[in-house]
Amino acid sequence: MKHNLELQRLHLEEVSVSQDLSPAQRQFLQKEQFYRRKITILRSMFFVLFLALWQLGADLGAINDFIFSSPVKIVMCFLPMAQDGSIFRHMGITMMETFVSFFLVVSLSLIFALLLWASPSISDVMEPYLVALNSLPKSALAPLLIVWLGNNMKTIIVASVSVAVFGSIMTLYSSFMQTDPEQIKLIYSLGGSKKDVLSKVLLPSSIPVIISNMKVNIGLCLVGVIIGEFLAANAGLGYLIIYGQQTFRMDQVVMSIVILCLISALLYQGISLLQKKVG
Repeated sequence: MKHNLELQRLHLEEVSVSQDLSPAQRQFLQKEQFYRRKITILRSMFFVLFLALWQLGADLGAINDFIFSSPVKIVMCFLPMAQDGSIFRHMGITMMETFVSFFLVVSLSLIFALLLWASPSISDVMEPYLVALNSLPKSALAPLLIVWLGNNMKTIIVASVSVAVFGSIMTLYSSFMQTDPEQIKLIYSLGGSKKDVLSKVLLPSSIPVIISNMKVNIGLCLVGVIIGEFLAANAGLGYLIIYGQQTFRMDQVVMSIVILCLISALLYQGISLLQKKVG
């Protein structure tokens, strides 16, 4: 009963808001809704058309279905692994490693960027090292990480963090340094401290950049996890890709890549929803 009353209240609020709109505003909203529906339909049609052409090309022999696989073969590869639960175990391991790496990247980048902002001397000393580490191909570090940390999940997470953390620190630090100086002067003129600048100006004004940085980092962490799983894993989607390549099970390789694309899209949409709520 309470739920029904809440729905009725929300409906009445929507009706009252729509009645307050002018005809021009109502027409504009209708055009926006129509455009969004059109884009959604076109995206779905493009996806279905791509799958249909892919399958048709494989059936007609236009593409080699042993190398490129096909939608039907991918489904036939997925179903047995779904029935025994193995594919979900591999997906869960990859996603868990990605989430742990993402949490560490966000935390470490925020902490170190604030440290660089708070201490210009530390910033001047560390800047060339951050640039060098950010430019270094992270795949070159993977063999060293295996020797240092062993062939385990710790190596995968560290490899993933190394892919994203240095660029993230530089991005956040640049954003912090571009904070409106007039607002900072106002805080100091009112007797505020650096802590007040941090809590009342710096962090609130940098939230859009932090969220945008998170959208980039979630993809980079997934990339780093797959790089780590290529070299130091006995489970996960990266392991499936390498195992499928070595055993010439290309259906498994393509299936794993498709699943990674879907996971990447879902993670990105999750951060986008967070951005909308925060905004």
